[in-house]
Amino acid sequence: MTSQHLTSASSSLDRLRALRHLIRIEQETETKHRAKADINVTPLVDVVLVLLIIFMVVTPLIANGVVVELPRTEHHAKKADDGKDIIVSVTADEQIYMGSRRLASIEELVAAVVREKRVFPEKTVFLKGDHRAPYGRMREVMEGLHGVSIDDVILGTEELTVKR
Repeated sequence: MTSQHLTSASSSLDRLRALRHLIRIEQETETKHRAKADINVTPLVDVVLVLLIIFMVVTPLIANGVVVELPRTEHHAKKADDGKDIIVSVTADEQIYMGSRRLASIEELVAAVVREKRVFPEKTVFLKGDHRAPYGRMREVMEGLHGVSIDDVILGTEELTVKR
């Protein structure tokens, strides 16, 4: 081999090395500036869990009607709250409520229930009577409802936890 061939071969080799070096530098800068395509779902999961906890805490507090201590029975029929009931409550001090609205008299209650039944005929009356409320007051409410042909009344009770 002549010296001229060696010189051209080494210059070709130098050019090839320089080209490889430029390609390597280009690839390194591309990987440094390339946008990540991964989505970080950890913050999303955190937010969803917090919302779940909030709903679990708040849901029992959202009750229809006023709070009354229902009588306890052994043979308690569980009925899920499907939102299709007209909640009527009688408190220990004989106050009458429809939902959370206090009513002055049984006549006012009957008129409000009749209006509600006219709009939503499939609704039933769910009567929640405090166990300390006088039986006579509960009987007056039931007679008032029966007097306007409302016969689908459910009496609310709680499950008796300790058997006697």
